[in-house]
Amino acid sequence: GGPAAMPCGPRPAGEDGGGVSGLLRRLARLEDSRQRAAELFRWLLAPVAPAEFLGRHWERAPLLVRRGDAGYYAGLFSTAEFDAALRRGEVHFGTHLDVTSYAEGVRETHNPSGRALPAVVWDFYQNGCSLRLLCPQAFSPTVWHFLSILQEQFGSMAGANTYLTPPGTQGFAPHYDDIEAFVLQLEGKKHWRVYSPRTDAEVLPQFSSANLTQAELGEPVLETVLEAGDLLYFPRGFIHQGCCLPDAHSLHITVSSYQRNSWGDFLEKLLPAALQMALEEDVEFRRGLPMDYLRYMGVANSDTVDARRTAFVEKVQSLIKKLVDYAPIDAAVDQRAKSFLHDCLPPVLTQSEKVQSVFGFPARWQDGGPCNVDILITKDTEVRLLRHGIVRLCNEESGVMLYYTTENSRVYHKEEPKFLELDPEYTDSIEFLLSSYPNHVSVDNLPCETLEEKISLATLLFEKGILTTKKPLAQV
Repeated sequence: GGPAAMPCGPRPAGEDGGGVSGLLRRLARLEDSRQRAAELFRWLLAPVAPAEFLGRHWERAPLLVRRGDAGYYAGLFSTAEFDAALRRGEVHFGTHLDVTSYAEGVRETHNPSGRALPAVVWDFYQNGCSLRLLCPQAFSPTVWHFLSILQEQFGSMAGANTYLTPPGTQGFAPHYDDIEAFVLQLEGKKHWRVYSPRTDAEVLPQFSSANLTQAELGEPVLETVLEAGDLLYFPRGFIHQGCCLPDAHSLHITVSSYQRNSWGDFLEKLLPAALQMALEEDVEFRRGLPMDYLRYMGVANSDTVDARRTAFVEKVQSLIKKLVDYAPIDAAVDQRAKSFLHDCLPPVLTQSEKVQSVFGFPARWQDGGPCNVDILITKDTEVRLLRHGIVRLCNEESGVMLYYTTENSRVYHKEEPKFLELDPEYTDSIEFLLSSYPNHVSVDNLPCETLEEKISLATLLFEKGILTTKKPLAQV
């Protein structure tokens, strides 16, 4: 399927109001975080149905959605919010902000060092430079909230950059990326050209390209002007460039996912583990190579007809086939999930979730001492996971580990992966909590040996923010 453009009329605002804030309020009423993620994905693509998008466009072809609704993304992010972050002194050149230009075929980065002060940043902008904010979720609670829901749909990190471009300029050379890109036009407008991958090797590439010249591009498969409220999707490997028209600035956010999330990346985890197991369990993998193999194998001997060569190649092929039997597929999936949980943004809690979790627990200093400190979970306390996608059980050499996201940072990998080492007998209880979600279960129903163990596990998970209770544990 080639690129498609979809028209879309305005939507009724409803009781929650329009824009992204209204959307997030509506999603908060859904009990199941998987359903929230699916609904947000549906909203992102609307009016294109997710099934149609996945069948015709995902990893295949660009999609253009024209909405004729400048307020569709209202409240997600704005130049005013960017300006406020600069004035709070939170943004640093290079770490959070890139100043770029592209003129007469030359792409340059102009980052000074240190804090990005408004006077310096807006002077660059006034002189025709583009401003790329690398981690808007660290500065915008709404972008954080948006991405933290969406990541569960992809099962792969959802990241974002914002791009502010002055009228009549271009900030970046043509290039392709190693991510699936969703361009959301927030303000102004931008002229985009998208080109197909040039060779089979550039289809769904593992890594982004260097800057390309106009002479290397050929004809675009899609050329359009994105206006506020519009969406442009293109798969990794599709070359793209965007430039501003003379009469308007542009602010867009690129939401990205699926970086290094291919079958090949999975096999990079799986094959070394399979080989390790094969070496431990099968003597065939430990037998020595033929003493004389260097004489008849290798590139210099590749044209020689020799029965020993044939036998050597067949032996290698038979060992590779046997390797499949040793492949710990589920364990390798868990290792990828563990690394995804490290990439994840922490969940954003609604007001009621806060009250029912450790994050809203009313412990405080009052009248000369701490009060409301004790977390009193009993056999009748009803609990559930805060979100479905926030935990992963992994069987590792050192024991059973429960990885979780509730203590992650809004800045990518600022924290080490968070995990609890669990007694193996608690595994069934974690699986029970996962399969019961989004329903609450009483602590007494956890499949542990003793009531003491049930309460102890529930208390531990509550203290890490992993469990919420049906009713607040402490009345304030």
